[in-house]
Amino acid sequence: MENPEDIQTLFSWTAPLRPYKKRSGIILRFYLAVALLFSLIIFFFGDRILLIPLWAILFLFYTLTITPPPDVKNKVTKFGLDVAGITLRWESLSYFYFSTRFGFNLLTIVSRPPYNYHVYAVVPDEEIKKQLTLILSEHIVFKDKPEKNFTDNMIDWLSSLVPNEDSPKEAFASGLPKL
Repeated sequence: MENPEDIQTLFSWTAPLRPYKKRSGIILRFYLAVALLFSLIIFFFGDRILLIPLWAILFLFYTLTITPPPDVKNKVTKFGLDVAGITLRWESLSYFYFSTRFGFNLLTIVSRPPYNYHVYAVVPDEEIKKQLTLILSEHIVFKDKPEKNFTDNMIDWLSSLVPNEDSPKEAFASGLPKL
């Protein structure tokens, strides 16, 4: 006899828990330099208790940068989605869209108001992305371009400030005048 869980599953895939790109020491030094600069500013202006959350955030960045994520199993069932162990029913979901981060396709599922929480799942290849689009669009709305709010725009802007480590010599050379 089949497992009842398998009968309810329409589609499943295995992928990393979050997009991950192995970083070099340049990015870690950048995080450390920014944290030291903010620490000096905070120290001289007297709110020394703010140093604790600043260094806690630095530790979080360090941990997420050096630790690769585990692989998780994601499922689309007749009743909703099971993303990394979180079960979402179709009735509570509003729309979904795809974005790209660190070379991975990222499925973002948004719930209905008033909560509007976001659930993210990494999609490893284009074939899985096509199948997910077909299956999910039968139940919830697919948006090609999501509307971005102030927080999304701020995150994009802050992400653009982090240096690109792919070619540090080219980045350094492009800032120098040519002789």
